[in-house]
Amino acid sequence: MSLRPPSHLAGTSFAEAAFDALGHEILAEKAAALGRAGQRVEETLARLRENGGDEHRPRLLKEAAEAVHGYFIQRELCGLLRHDAVIREYDIPRAVLVRLGAK
Repeated sequence: MSLRPPSHLAGTSFAEAAFDALGHEILAEKAAALGRAGQRVEETLARLRENGGDEHRPRLLKEAAEAVHGYFIQRELCGLLRHDAVIREYDIPRAVLVRLGAK
């Protein structure tokens, strides 16, 4: 039995087909990482909203800002450079946004 590349790869070299497969794998990993980063944003923002009025607020703001910053970086790595819609969708508080990039 012989192996043939998929018909959409006919006429391409094995190296090109392997590179295409690697490209798909990289895209899948980027998407998975973006999903994990988004989940972390949701979790940290939920904790901030639940406990944001007490003595833990500074720590929760820092955690949320770090999660949002990481999410924005991951989005940019995926070619998504505008974050306005995401800020509205996640309802990211201004108190978090002003901390982005701060240590």
